[in-house]
Amino acid sequence: MLVDQTLTPGELAPLLDRFFMLAGEKILALDAGWDAAAGSPVITRAGRYTTRGWTEWTQGFQFGCAILQFDATDDFRFLELGRARTIERMAPHVSHIGVHDHGFNNISTYGNLRRLAREGRYEATADWLHFCELALKVSGAVQAARWTRIADGSGFIHSFNGAHSLFSDTIRSCRSLVLAHQLGHALMAENDERHSLLGRAIEHCRNTIRYNVWFGEGRDAYDIAGRVAHEGVFNVADGRYRCPSTQQGYSAFSTWTRGLGWVMLGCAEQLEALEHLPEEDFKLFGGREAYAAELLRAARVTAGFYLDHATAADGIPYWDTGAPGLRAMPEWRERPAQPDNPHEPVDSSAAAIAAQALLRLGRYLGRDDGEGRRLWQAGLTVARTLLGEPYLSTDPAHQGLILHSVYHRPNGWDTIPPGRAVPQGESSMWGDYHAMELAVYLRRAELGVASPDFYDATAKGNQS
Repeated sequence: MLVDQTLTPGELAPLLDRFFMLAGEKILALDAGWDAAAGSPVITRAGRYTTRGWTEWTQGFQFGCAILQFDATDDFRFLELGRARTIERMAPHVSHIGVHDHGFNNISTYGNLRRLAREGRYEATADWLHFCELALKVSGAVQAARWTRIADGSGFIHSFNGAHSLFSDTIRSCRSLVLAHQLGHALMAENDERHSLLGRAIEHCRNTIRYNVWFGEGRDAYDIAGRVAHEGVFNVADGRYRCPSTQQGYSAFSTWTRGLGWVMLGCAEQLEALEHLPEEDFKLFGGREAYAAELLRAARVTAGFYLDHATAADGIPYWDTGAPGLRAMPEWRERPAQPDNPHEPVDSSAAAIAAQALLRLGRYLGRDDGEGRRLWQAGLTVARTLLGEPYLSTDPAHQGLILHSVYHRPNGWDTIPPGRAVPQGESSMWGDYHAMELAVYLRRAELGVASPDFYDATAKGNQS
């Protein structure tokens, strides 16, 4: 990737202005035209949002976009829209025992509403805050109960595929556990056994890093530092790890780039949150310093892989680093990504996730010089690409906000336009939401305002 070392958040201001203008129009239009009985909007087909029955993991992104639009613009229409839809439709997601996506659905809605109230951005009663906090506590505990114990006695939050399945996506859902822990909650099980939500988040993140991230240490014949597997497979009878796998990537031994982005962002956010928890919260889990070192090691190696192996020159990746059609595109890393090519689709949603990860990790390491500055500038560079055409959806008839997102290439779920050979020109609810998160993060950086973080920066933690 070619990183612009001189780019500043202020230079992105005109792009952000245009982005939020378009976002407001599309958020209102989608809400007005969407039939809630159909389920959640997932991906567009010919520019119109449609459902895609697999799991209900995107509804929080739809309403979260409205809440983030208020964050960026102070337009109370969007706050009221996001708040009303959260009250009306999000309760089933709080108690949903069948998914690994609580950190997506519920932090995006209840979490953002609570954060903005605590920032003083709107007036909220104590009862309203308690309402949001109760939802977040329950969500964190329900997510933590989706637990598979492995041979060493630790465990992980298993995916909807079953108890054997450790998804890389879920590392970002661990923020639901960390926030619920900060709110003083724990998971209560049989015989009143109390499980630390922070502890389960730590174990899940550690096992994601241990089994789904490579460090160039000869683990197998395909060990490239920073490569990520979408899924780790375990024998649930004895808890032993068996092999890497994938659901949405090309193979177990290539890197599905959205999974790479999830690991990058999950590690970076967990690192930021650690600084706001007391040391005593970590005493049963090897100490904060040791855990932070594990997260930082994984964050750095995956970010390095993204920049050096996974993305085109402008910061946009194709959907998988091993996608077979890339062989017909020699030196694809040396030029800007080409959404309109006949071989393999790009995935703009992976770029939106990864850009925020690069910014957060760069800030964590120190964005003034060295590695931290390179990562920060890389995040700005990716954002500049995403916020302009051909990725920004400027057509008012197209319901999506960010174009050229891919959902499930192996299953053939993505729309291939007439006369084209690969999916292109469509949007996803998670791509739009993470672009909104990225844009809000950048707007706050431009204005010198505190970043939008999932955790409580002023919390003292607890000993659940």
